[in-house]
Amino acid sequence: MVIILRLTMKKTWIRFILIFLLTIAFLYFFFRSVEWKEVLGYLTDVNLIFFILIIVLVPLHLVTRAIRWQFLLKHEKKKVKFFTRFAGISIGFMVTFIFPGRIGELVRPLYLAQKENMKKGFVMGTVVVERIFDLFTMCFLLGLFLVSKPIYSSFLEVDKETYSNLYFWGIIAFAFATLMLLLALSLYFFKEKTLSVIAFFLKPFPRKVSQGILKLFKEFIQGLKFFHSVGNLFVYIFMSFVVWLGIVFYYWLFLFAYHIRIPFFSLIPYVFLTMVGASIPTPGMVGGFHAFSKLGLTSLFNIDTNLAVSITIVLHAVQLVMTCLIGYVILWKEGISLFQVKKLGEGTKQ
Repeated sequence: MVIILRLTMKKTWIRFILIFLLTIAFLYFFFRSVEWKEVLGYLTDVNLIFFILIIVLVPLHLVTRAIRWQFLLKHEKKKVKFFTRFAGISIGFMVTFIFPGRIGELVRPLYLAQKENMKKGFVMGTVVVERIFDLFTMCFLLGLFLVSKPIYSSFLEVDKETYSNLYFWGIIAFAFATLMLLLALSLYFFKEKTLSVIAFFLKPFPRKVSQGILKLFKEFIQGLKFFHSVGNLFVYIFMSFVVWLGIVFYYWLFLFAYHIRIPFFSLIPYVFLTMVGASIPTPGMVGGFHAFSKLGLTSLFNIDTNLAVSITIVLHAVQLVMTCLIGYVILWKEGISLFQVKKLGEGTKQ
């Protein structure tokens, strides 16, 4: 037991050091060649009406995600309260913003499973499905943007290096999404074989532990039963486009607040890059989101580096503060502490 505890602590410290170094590296690229006087000047040069609007619209993607989630959850429980879905997503994002390692991705399903008395593994399976479709949706939109190059090239000048970066990250995201989809389909359609393989590797563990893990995997596979309904699949695909086009719309308005007028369609590659940056497991998405946002703004739209840094700082801060505020209000209403919620994710992560 002591040896296991020491190994776990060592693993935690190694992970912490790697995340810290990764965050520092991304922040270095983000702040490189920045003139702080100009950055501070740009921070206050904002349209107040649009700024208030973007603050009000922060929960937009939380609402659309909560609506979409129902189409996955209904296979286990037909009527899951909208507030519980919204609360789970809000708290999940809040935990992701505050703690490293994207623990919020585990907190969200576990919170909802606890509140709605649903199987934990099943709800976790629905989150995996959601992430797969998030990637595929943005890859499709990015592909549409790249294919449509002759249409927008006259008013949006993008250099070859930027296109090369977009192709690279697009292929990486598509390959990862495809791998996740194939694994999910294999788990679901070859359920018995998968469970027998898992059971074989669990033999060295105590019976109580192995049975508990096997039960969790069975529930998880049930969370993938969404793939069995073709009609539900098309509805979910449509809702995924609603979620991500809503996010594109939000970023479009945000640039309006900084007096930048860019065609709506042209924001797709920028949102794709911020999604890639935000998926890097740094604390509060710091570093990864910032570096990729700056890259997108400067290389796609030729925005001044100092303005790009200013926009990114404010964009991240608004989303962080508003999301955490929503999450804290929900936790206060539920009588739950932040660290109680965090332990939900950590308990499953080990």
